[in-house]
Amino acid sequence: MSSPSSKALIKTLIKNPTRIRSKHQAKQLHAQFLRTQSLSHTSASVVISIYTNLKLLHDALLLFHTLESPPVLAWKSVIRCFTDQSLFSRALSSFVDMRASGRCPDHNVFPSVLKSCTMMTDLKLGESVHGYIVRLGLDCDLYTCNALMNMYAKLQGMGSKISAGKVFDEMPQRIIDSETMSNALPSGIDSVRKVFELMPTKDVVSWNTIIAGYAQSGMYEDALRMVREMASEDIKPDAFTLSSVLPIFSEYVDVKRGKEIHGYVIRKGIDADVYIGSSLVDMYAKSARIEDSERVFSHLLRRDSISYNSLVAGYVQNGRYNEALKLFRQMVTAKVRPGPVAFSSVLPACAHLSTLHLGKQLHGYVLRGGYSDNIFIDSALVDMYSKCGSIKAARKIFDRMNVHDEVSWTAIIMGHALHGHGHEAVSLFEEMKQRGVKPNHVAFVAVLTACSHVGLVDEAWGYFNSMTEVYGLNHELEHYAAVADLLGRAEKLEEAYEFISNMRVEPTGSVWSTLLSSCSVHKNLELAEKVAEKIFAVDSENMGACVLMCNMYASNGRWKEMAKLRLRMKKLGMRKKPACSWIEFKDKTHGFVSGDRSHSSMERINEFLEAVMEQMEREGYVADTSGVLHDVDEEHKRELLFGHSERLAVAFGIINTEPGTTIRVTKNIRICRDCHVAIKFISKITEREIIVRDNSRFHHFNRGSCSCGDYW
Repeated sequence: MSSPSSKALIKTLIKNPTRIRSKHQAKQLHAQFLRTQSLSHTSASVVISIYTNLKLLHDALLLFHTLESPPVLAWKSVIRCFTDQSLFSRALSSFVDMRASGRCPDHNVFPSVLKSCTMMTDLKLGESVHGYIVRLGLDCDLYTCNALMNMYAKLQGMGSKISAGKVFDEMPQRIIDSETMSNALPSGIDSVRKVFELMPTKDVVSWNTIIAGYAQSGMYEDALRMVREMASEDIKPDAFTLSSVLPIFSEYVDVKRGKEIHGYVIRKGIDADVYIGSSLVDMYAKSARIEDSERVFSHLLRRDSISYNSLVAGYVQNGRYNEALKLFRQMVTAKVRPGPVAFSSVLPACAHLSTLHLGKQLHGYVLRGGYSDNIFIDSALVDMYSKCGSIKAARKIFDRMNVHDEVSWTAIIMGHALHGHGHEAVSLFEEMKQRGVKPNHVAFVAVLTACSHVGLVDEAWGYFNSMTEVYGLNHELEHYAAVADLLGRAEKLEEAYEFISNMRVEPTGSVWSTLLSSCSVHKNLELAEKVAEKIFAVDSENMGACVLMCNMYASNGRWKEMAKLRLRMKKLGMRKKPACSWIEFKDKTHGFVSGDRSHSSMERINEFLEAVMEQMEREGYVADTSGVLHDVDEEHKRELLFGHSERLAVAFGIINTEPGTTIRVTKNIRICRDCHVAIKFISKITEREIIVRDNSRFHHFNRGSCSCGDYW
């Protein structure tokens, strides 16, 4: 028999079960009940509750299954524990068993049940539970309503009009605004709104759920209105509220209002909160204020994968790819595990920088992290490999993907287009449509680019017209530019001029520049001068147009016009963008500038080029000096061609790698005609595959020919 003091202790613990904080203490209490023969259904429920609070599910279930008719408290504890330990199907089956046993659940049961429905993405069951809540009259409970709102917000768009409508038909009669009901949609954010409006009391979680729901649905004005109403109800926004609102200003690029929120969080002392900080980093980055993003990031006391990723994505969005890669390395060094979003953000940096070696390292990290089946990462990998010159690797990843969305389709279509596989790209575009994936604006840019690179004029017109006639998509500048480029490459220069002149939107300098480039390739100086006038009318400081016109004047021996244009450039403070090429070697990127002799390997590079030049000339190579922008003799012109950046980079790659190794070079401007011919000869003589990515496409040189078929 236990002493009176033991009984008093048991009574105290039953009233305050949270005082038991260890498995040992819980077991002692359980044993005490057994010794005193006082383990009633009520006391057993208390012990089960204590076990589940301590996450001792096994012990709780052992005791639970000894009860013939478990009371509601016992059922609630077990259902909650299943939910907390992510055993959502078992939580829901226990709820069904509870109802079958005749026990009527109280308001403490439903938050766990609704959370399980949410995590199982079972909206139909969630709606049935909602109807049951209404019939029990528990739809006024704060925590139950918050759970309902959360479920509808997270499962937006999954319901049917009939099923969701039935839930609200079962609600007791209340005074509801007729306009509100007429605007009601069956599920998603409107269901969140209906639950919210019918709640007699609301806390900060209620307001946060409706605000986040509106924000995630793109209903920004409604979200901001709710923030104002929240303040008028004297409920202060917390970190979650503000982290939901800040992305709105990112979408609006409304940095002024975003800074007001920033000032508010500083005054409230929550500026170091990781969620707030990440939202501020993202907001400033999307507003092209990357320095402000860096400043916010540097003041964060704790940095998680979200805050790191926000700044990595910000760097990429603002074209600062090297900084993005550097920060990603810091993230890994800091033992912060990158998630899928981090890889989706950093892989485009590799694509832009053509750093295949680093891209492969990231791919290995993806595989080790178990993210190889993530559709967003796979799409980013397809894009990265395509833009780093390995279309075979890109296609291999694409083919093994279980599901393809419009992003992955567009990435592989554009990849094939840029590598000169225009017919394959068009075939993939047709397959995408057959699979029921509707092409978007970007997909049409990809297929039009593919047509342009292989001269499929009729097919391109068909796709261009189908945008508006079949898919209801408006033509944008990129589509006009792609068609203009297509016509220019096909030497339909006058047709291209008329096409641009009659565009639905005002043509920009970049669209006209596409035609100017074709005029240069096809040596049509007369039309080039007309096009240049159009460019300078809308963009008087277009450096690319100035350089192309100088080149054309030089190739036609019109030195006076060239000198006049160069003087104009000098007065405007315009400086020609130097031609640069890059090549990766032993984890390091080596850069070359045309005419620059400063590289440490320059002596060996010159020796190689001189030796290979002799072989090239024996096999029929004749230097094309027509594009040299200098009034000098032919010998000097040949020397200038000899020092072009892509040639230097190719030579560096060949002398530093084993025979048979593929050479990959990136150039910042279009490869010149003479280098294109020279590298074809070099690929044949050295028996190397040489891949050059310029600002227009990839050129795969192999055995004396190029993948572009000399059509570029």
